[in-house]
Amino acid sequence: MKSTERKHLYITTTLPYVNGRPHIGYALEAVEADVIARMARLRGDEVIFNIGTDEHGAKIYEKAQELGMTPQAYCDEMTLHFRALKDVLDISFTHFIRTTDASHIGAAEEFWKRCEANGDIYKKSYEMKYCIGCELEKTDSDLVDGRCPDHPNRALEIREEENYFFRFSKYQEPLLALYRTRPDFVVPAKRMNEIRAFVERGLQDFSVSRLMKKMPWGIPVPDDAAHVMYVWFDALVNYISTLGWPANQENFEKFWPGVQIAGKDNLRQQSAMWQAMLLSAGLKPSRQILIHGQITSAGQKMSKSLGNVISPEDLVEKLGRDGARYILLSVAPFGEDADLTMERMIEKYNADLANGLGNLVSRVLKLSESLGTVNSQQSTVNREIPEELIGLIEQYQFSEALQYIWKKISEANKYMDETKPWVLVKEDQAQFETVMQKLLIDIKDIASDLQPFLPETSENILQALADGKTAPLFQRI
Repeated sequence: MKSTERKHLYITTTLPYVNGRPHIGYALEAVEADVIARMARLRGDEVIFNIGTDEHGAKIYEKAQELGMTPQAYCDEMTLHFRALKDVLDISFTHFIRTTDASHIGAAEEFWKRCEANGDIYKKSYEMKYCIGCELEKTDSDLVDGRCPDHPNRALEIREEENYFFRFSKYQEPLLALYRTRPDFVVPAKRMNEIRAFVERGLQDFSVSRLMKKMPWGIPVPDDAAHVMYVWFDALVNYISTLGWPANQENFEKFWPGVQIAGKDNLRQQSAMWQAMLLSAGLKPSRQILIHGQITSAGQKMSKSLGNVISPEDLVEKLGRDGARYILLSVAPFGEDADLTMERMIEKYNADLANGLGNLVSRVLKLSESLGTVNSQQSTVNREIPEELIGLIEQYQFSEALQYIWKKISEANKYMDETKPWVLVKEDQAQFETVMQKLLIDIKDIASDLQPFLPETSENILQALADGKTAPLFQRI
């Protein structure tokens, strides 16, 4: 399917830290990005879809020391779990970048030099409150009862040292101008309002280096081996280094600016800090920042200490790949938080997939297969995804798009119940064939619509139609 509006799409997730295995929140991010990438490919666009791993900083250094490993060896081992998402959740990424890649290190060094040449990096001594859990400096307004709200069980560190700083304050007006001219720069709208309000309150310059003797695991600062780059400064550069910047200017200009998807705890870094850094380096801002919601379990944030963490592997083991994808995409509108428990997910899986889609396909194909009287060739005619569905996907309304498809599934099930083809075959063969042909075409259309969301299921349905054989899709749990 061709689109006249765009020929190239670059979509990227954030880079998760490798101090732990992939969690369900990142799985949500990866699956949402995958739908965007698959839809663009169906429309004929050339797509770069980037994921990867953030491998520098204090959390990584601490974890490696705890395990008696070198940081590099630890990262080499942990990154395999993130690469495995390609198979675990059928994520169709084209690029996988590591911040320990030599090409990324070179890009981060060049980016630093450009910001420094623009007068935006300087050195000063200061004291700060620092949360290792976030790898971020915290102001008093960020804290609740003197603690980071995201890591209340970790005491803040008080750090006093000489660091390099980025002149963030210089970019208050340029950022506000960006937000004014592009009101959908951040979606959903409530996150756009949130970041605009943050910038309007005034920006403080932030530290972009750490002393090598205190935290040696990072990219050395150009021309100052006593410092390593602050992990956020280094990691954000991945969004352009994965495109080959600065060496492959042709590829960079072909795909940049890109669409970035992130969780709400990344709002400031993605939509303000990174945009200011890009402006400092003389590069275009991102095309759009998509902020997805948080996944909780029974009203609580998932954490190992509470024992309520659900991993992508756990989800797929219970529900299968497409079952996991469906649950993640359908439980809440984009940008809204979702509360998941395994019990609720199984209930939805059974209702929508096993009893809904799976039952429909099984009943129709079984009748068609056993009777052998229906010519299903019409059901395999190429068909474009409806513009209404495309519009929902391009507005990032994934749960609404699935509701659109499931309405068709419900209507097909209702039509089958009303027409009773298992009765017609005995009483009116011509009418039986008419009814069955409609149902086969309906199933083909549903399979076509499901391509960006449930690619394996879509392929299985289309193959079953071509073979004329029953193919069980989802077993009831």
